[in-house]
Amino acid sequence: MLPENGRSAEDILAELALLKRDDLQVRGGKVTAYVYDTGRPEVHDAAARAYFEMLEVNTLDPTAFPSVVAMEKQVVRAVAELLGGGPHTPGIFTSGGTESIMLAVKAARDARPVAGRPRIVVPVTAHPAFHKAAHYLGAEVAPVEVDPVTFRADPAAVAAAITPETVLVVASAPSYPQGVVDPVAEIAALAAERGVLCHVDACVGGWLLPWLARAGAAVPPFDLSVPGVTSISCDLHKFGYAPKGASVVLFADPALRRAAYFASAAWPGYTVINTTVQSSKSAGPLAGAWATLNALGRDGYLGLARDTLAATRRLAEGIGEIPGLRVLGEPEASLVAFTGSTGATGTDGTDGTDGVDVFVLSDEARARGWFLQPQLSYAGIPANLHVTVTGVTLKGVEAMLEVIAESAAAARRRGPAKVPDGLAEILASLDLDALDDATFAELAASVGVDLGGSGGPDMAVVNTVLDALPAATREAILIRFLSVLYG
Repeated sequence: MLPENGRSAEDILAELALLKRDDLQVRGGKVTAYVYDTGRPEVHDAAARAYFEMLEVNTLDPTAFPSVVAMEKQVVRAVAELLGGGPHTPGIFTSGGTESIMLAVKAARDARPVAGRPRIVVPVTAHPAFHKAAHYLGAEVAPVEVDPVTFRADPAAVAAAITPETVLVVASAPSYPQGVVDPVAEIAALAAERGVLCHVDACVGGWLLPWLARAGAAVPPFDLSVPGVTSISCDLHKFGYAPKGASVVLFADPALRRAAYFASAAWPGYTVINTTVQSSKSAGPLAGAWATLNALGRDGYLGLARDTLAATRRLAEGIGEIPGLRVLGEPEASLVAFTGSTGATGTDGTDGTDGVDVFVLSDEARARGWFLQPQLSYAGIPANLHVTVTGVTLKGVEAMLEVIAESAAAARRRGPAKVPDGLAEILASLDLDALDDATFAELAASVGVDLGGSGGPDMAVVNTVLDALPAATREAILIRFLSVLYG
């Protein structure tokens, strides 16, 4: 609500502090998703200062602000040199992985026009940003299954899914859910044989995997040096540790980058030529990324990689020693997913009373001050909890393992989340479009979910219900949840 008169900066910041009181903490390593912490405050401070310095600079017209071009060229070159490119590899600085992926899909669609509706072949473990890009750009997603043990994409399944309408094949390095790298070389080769472009989604791992390799990890080939890879995305606001709003998409040749651009001269106003989905946007994120890369340098990133690798190995080992828990797959990056001996939905045929319900475990961990990210079951992959290991995790990995063990024991005592009989079936049969937001909020309240409350609610029941529903129903409910949340 707009005040009648302007308020002082002190008053505004005091209210902001109150608004943030229930937020998850962005520093310290207790929040294992959404935020990336180096454990070095001076690096984040340098980025914040650079961000503020360029806050009001508009990247819409690079001829008006040459600093934008200079910084973007430096950032893109740094990413390209790390990911198998060189000083002249074309790229675009974007606001995040979703925008990078959207531009890669647009470039593929426009560079290789097909007679029918363009299709993209996407493993089920690939990020939903590909589905979003297809939705926005009028493409069709052809999902393919992954290996049920390794969780890597199956090249044979990818090959079988390619049709004359296919404009892009996708591989992940790594896929987010289990942190494993798809067989990029095989997938890119078969795409090239069929004359199809291949995008590697390295949003989460692009800036991490090369440093992990230098730190001694076994990292399979995945970047632009792999024959057949035509584009790759890499988020700098993840393991580049830059402020949010920083990603890069690289292309194997300039013609493909040009296909990602948009220009319009069909109006009497200023010249419109956009490198990204957005037009006007602050140069703050670009400056923050540029400053972070310079503040850390090669030695800084290598040191963070060594700590991250040690923490990941210790975490995976420690989780495997906790009764009732097991790590899914063999993580090649620093993403660790683990599940209970029985899922919340009893997918192994038992009622789960002797096992660990991971959704309950997540709530127990949050009550102890730690956030472990729940992931729903899908395509035969069980419900699980996800941990993103960052540079600061090593300092607290033993404390994290202790909390996970305590929370698992507490979850075993509590048993699976209690869901009213028949609720999932009722939700699946509802015509959600016929319910207004107020009625939906009442329905949620009837099962103990207060959509208007503050703080972090117990989510075990919510996640258990969602887990029992088909994906399309989950999506519809999540959209209604968001609609009610924002009012």
